[in-house]
This record gives sequence, C-alpha cells and structure tokens, in this order.
Amino acid sequence: MGAGKTTVLGEASDLLCARRVVHAALDLDALGLLLLPEAQASDLHYRNLAAIFENCRRAGIERFLIAAAIENGAVLADLRRAFGDATVTVCRLIASLDTMADRLRTREVGLRQQEFLERSRTLEAVLAAAGVEDFRVVNDRRNVTDVARELLTRAGWIDS
Repeated sequence: MGAGKTTVLGEASDLLCARRVVHAALDLDALGLLLLPEAQASDLHYRNLAAIFENCRRAGIERFLIAAAIENGAVLADLRRAFGDATVTVCRLIASLDTMADRLRTREVGLRQQEFLERSRTLEAVLAAAGVEDFRVVNDRRNVTDVARELLTRAGWIDS
C-alpha cells in the first residue's frame, strides 16, 4: 500500500496507448472488493479474473497490466491459474516506508487511515520476504512516467 501500483499502472497504460499497444489494465484492489467469507471471496475473485482474462483474449487482447500485491507463492500460483497459458512477469515497486506513509496520509483520509499505514509497513516486510518478483523498480521520488517506462522496458514490452 502506497508503493504506487495503481498510479504506475495508469501511466504504463497511457504509455502503451500512445504506442498503440493493445492491452488491458486491471487494478486487482478494485476488483477484489467482495464482502464474503475469505475463502469464498478469494475463489470468486480468481474466477472473476479468469473470466475477464478470457473475455479480453477473445477480443484480441494479449497483454495485461495488473496492479496487485503478491504476498506469497500461493497468490502467484492463483494468478497464474487465472491467466491460463499467459506468461506472468512480476515487477515489485519499491518505495521507502516514509514515502508510502506520505502517500497514504494524502490518499486515505478516512477512518481506516491508521490501519492502512500499519498494513503498509507489514506488507512491505511480507513482500520483501516472499521474493516472488522477477525484477524491482524503484518508485521513490521519481517521475511516474520514468518509473512506468522502466517497468515496461524491463518487462520487454517497449524499447527504452
């Protein structure tokens, strides 16, 4: 939380649009707002994601930008199952705890702000320990276009 997943997703999508690269951009935090028991919500979330993927593939979309926190190998395996035969490349955005806290204080002004601040610190440690990423991109005090361009270049989607 606060690493810039959604912001970089939007900018990367804009860069691809400018190059006329057909793609889909999905923010899994927005897709995952299900008020069900955890196991049921998780199952439904991945089935929904698989359906979106299949519908997009039928429409000719072969590239997908996904904003998500992948906390462990099981979550990555679930994502890979949802995306069938597609290659999944994971980029971890890196920002300092101070930067993430500043972003969250600006964005999350409601009742759950403190919860989100604590979750960002916990999640940072979880993601660091999981090490499921293929590469990392620093997103701390950098221009979002530069960050998105680096992500797309390192993923092999564009030339720098």
